[in-house]
Amino acid sequence: MAIRSVPCNIITGFLGVGKTSTILHLLKHKPADERWAVLVNEFGEVGIDGSLLNSSKQEQEQVFIREVPGGCMCCAAGLPMHIALNQLLQRAKPDRLLIEPSGLGHPREVMQVLHSEHYQDVLDIQQCLTLVDARKLNDERYTEHDIFLQQIDIADVIVANKEDLCRPEHKQLLEDFLPQRGQQDCKVLWTVNGEIPPSLLTGHSQFKNRDWESLSLPEADSDRVKGFDDTPLPESGFLSRSNQSDDFSTIGWRFEPNTVFNHSKLYRWASDLIVERMKAVCITEDGVWGFNKTPDGLQELELDDCMESRFEIIANSIDPNWEAQLMDCRLPS
Repeated sequence: MAIRSVPCNIITGFLGVGKTSTILHLLKHKPADERWAVLVNEFGEVGIDGSLLNSSKQEQEQVFIREVPGGCMCCAAGLPMHIALNQLLQRAKPDRLLIEPSGLGHPREVMQVLHSEHYQDVLDIQQCLTLVDARKLNDERYTEHDIFLQQIDIADVIVANKEDLCRPEHKQLLEDFLPQRGQQDCKVLWTVNGEIPPSLLTGHSQFKNRDWESLSLPEADSDRVKGFDDTPLPESGFLSRSNQSDDFSTIGWRFEPNTVFNHSKLYRWASDLIVERMKAVCITEDGVWGFNKTPDGLQELELDDCMESRFEIIANSIDPNWEAQLMDCRLPS
């Protein structure tokens, strides 16, 4: 049976704004009789968000997850995105598709791929949600960053997350900023922990009939298409890889499954990091845990299982001491 008119939502936003938490919340409130698919893109080379999402919902609960790590999934003429999306649609045959581009990905180009002739009858592009941390609107690294501006420009709904951490002046910043981008009529929903109603997803995107042909696709680093996630681990038992884009750098690690970490030491290491974002799924002597570090603090989530320990850091620059510090958190083999 042909797959036709699958409702599709883009959930975008800059680093650490709460996109994964928002998707987790939506999955918890998914209608029990529906099959949902989630396509996740990560700027770093190591796929982690898929493991965090899979900790909440498994395929027997009719949720299907696919990751595209290693830069923007729409690069290289959209090839990584086409492959992952086609495979996900065929496997899941979903009633709804959620797409989470990387916080440093190109959202307009993602929209261009989705509006291409190939997906014209396959996808029904519905509300595009852009998560924003209003406290960042006095930081030129955000307000003058092309990716951040693209995220604002494509939004049907602005989800102003972390309301509990905002002051009245932050709310005024957002109110003043949106008209500057021609989004004065855009719906704004203030929320905490990404807790939004699933009803917010319904409704056709205002950009569905927009001419995307004038947008050019960025050139891709061919190494990013190769798939660091699929590279066999060497005898040393781990792999590391770094990436860079604009003002941010990333480094990630994968460890063989029999590597076990000291939970307490790992928590202290993660707590002390001064970074834009750190994500991890890791095997410890106390079980399997997920870590999520932003400038607002460190959160951890107990997981059911993971295939191997993975870590990803996004920061202004890479500290050469991080790898040695992480290795010191391992238990003796």
